[in-house]
Amino acid sequence: MKTNLKIPFALPYITDDEIKAVTDVLRSGWLSMGYKTIEFENKFAEYIGSNYAVATNSCTSALFLSLKALNIKEGDEVITTTFTFAATGNVIVHCGAKPVFVDIDEKTYNIDSHQIEEKITDKTKAIIVVHYSGQSADMKKIMKIARDYQLNVIEDAAHAAGGTYEEGKKVGSLGNLTCFSFYATKPMTTGEGGIITLNDEKLYEKLKILRLHGISKDAWKRYIEKDSWYYEVLEAGYKCNPTDVASAIGLPQLKKLDWLNERRREIAKYYNEQLQDLDLIPPYIKPRVKSTYHLYPIRLIKYNRDKFIKEMAKKGIVTSVHFIPLHLMPYYQKTFRYKKGDFPVAERVFENIVSLPIYPQLTEDQLEYIVKCIKEILR
Repeated sequence: MKTNLKIPFALPYITDDEIKAVTDVLRSGWLSMGYKTIEFENKFAEYIGSNYAVATNSCTSALFLSLKALNIKEGDEVITTTFTFAATGNVIVHCGAKPVFVDIDEKTYNIDSHQIEEKITDKTKAIIVVHYSGQSADMKKIMKIARDYQLNVIEDAAHAAGGTYEEGKKVGSLGNLTCFSFYATKPMTTGEGGIITLNDEKLYEKLKILRLHGISKDAWKRYIEKDSWYYEVLEAGYKCNPTDVASAIGLPQLKKLDWLNERRREIAKYYNEQLQDLDLIPPYIKPRVKSTYHLYPIRLIKYNRDKFIKEMAKKGIVTSVHFIPLHLMPYYQKTFRYKKGDFPVAERVFENIVSLPIYPQLTEDQLEYIVKCIKEILR
């Protein structure tokens, strides 16, 4: 085993397949959203098992467009978890609505489905569910609550491309709208990008219009159809479309997705076996769920988290923290009067959680070195 290795926290898995796909697009003369994006949307929808898919330039855009398509507006409330990245809460604010946070389940770190119902008011219009680290939240219960109160469910599946629900179905085939991220560190990547999967045709048509300035025809249709220069502005839309360069990367990435996730599961299994006798809590995965293991978060029982991160960095290993609860952020405290103590489970988890490197390129030597360093620090 080599020692003193330099190990980044995450790396995108890029091969000659992606490089060739990009080169082909560059040589085609069509770089913006066009036939490659259409092909990518169709193949992704087929993979997930949804009727439709709408590609975007980021998962943040996907979440925002989903809220706008559902007509979320000023005065509305949207329930979501406090234990998530800034984008989940920010998109609610950008619609003029109020994010209503819920605490998390201490085992899965997903939204506590048993606390959702008590947060519902006559202003509640939707629930944004985050599948933390790639493990599906309690969708069976959440979808029942949504049906009982006639609410829409948006799934923030930024971590979960290729994961499955307890029912064995792919994440993205149950909620009203599911948003995936293709950021560089995610299970699959397009560099930057996102996509929305859904089954409702009317929402699908609305999303396509909102995605590109609210106009009736995108550039591809305007330039390939006879007399196609004419278009109409149907909505005050946005500029959230991807490029064909990004979509071209997505096509070979999608072919590899199952393998990429399986490799992450193998690494997670190795960590589970090697770290089991230490003073830490490994990730808990529900029996009937397939997690993508986008993250491998551990909780330190006795050792100080921040000191652990510094000690690992000294040994050349980069770790991270996912996440600082949103209700602890200055903006949300100032604007919505959230405060420390509002969500004790999320705060307790945040205090001692740290994410270890987990990505397909990690070698046996690197994994052995990571485990060796963790044992040296904690013992």
